[in-house]
Amino acid sequence: MSPRHPGTDDDGRPIVAELGRAETPGEVADRRAASSRAHRANQTLINLLLAIGASLVIVIVLVLVVVRPAPEGAVHEVDYRGTAQQAQSSVDDRLAAPALPTGWYANRAELSQPGGGQVASWGVGLVSPGSRYIGLTQGFQADATWVADQVDKLQPTRTQTFGGLDWRVYDHRDAPANSGDDANVDYALVTTSGGSTIVLAGSTATDAEFATVATAIGKELT
Repeated sequence: MSPRHPGTDDDGRPIVAELGRAETPGEVADRRAASSRAHRANQTLINLLLAIGASLVIVIVLVLVVVRPAPEGAVHEVDYRGTAQQAQSSVDDRLAAPALPTGWYANRAELSQPGGGQVASWGVGLVSPGSRYIGLTQGFQADATWVADQVDKLQPTRTQTFGGLDWRVYDHRDAPANSGDDANVDYALVTTSGGSTIVLAGSTATDAEFATVATAIGKELT
């Protein structure tokens, strides 16, 4: 028999200090199984921490890039003329998208086609250089009821010509019912072109600003 190596038993198996003897085959199997379970648990924890870290990075990027608040005083501008070009194929009449002087912009532009016998319309929200609002609504094959709804059932007060088109003027800015801040239509211009009825309406814009928009529409559609 060869001499026993220090730290081993007579059969050459390592002596475990805690046991004072070599492990039995069952103890070896149990130790290896426990080690394997500990390794898997540790790997699972590492993977979980990596996943959480990746998720936090994505959230931070979204907060910084997507949810970043708009600067104070920023305006929401819409390319209403580009939108009109894209929507033009959906209607027969030319969409009113007037070219306006520098300083004007739109904050909305949409084509509404509700169906069910309701009047389809094109709407643009125009804002003047003085931050005053004029709503442009173009109804297709609209009837008198639709027009009345657009002008709060008010009556025209006179007619004027802008850009080669005759416009009915609805000027009720001095009427007591329209003197409050919640009035919808204090002043409106209405005209027809082809199968379209065009309404310009607002409560804060000046006569000159309405004339600017109406003239631009007339030049575009006539």
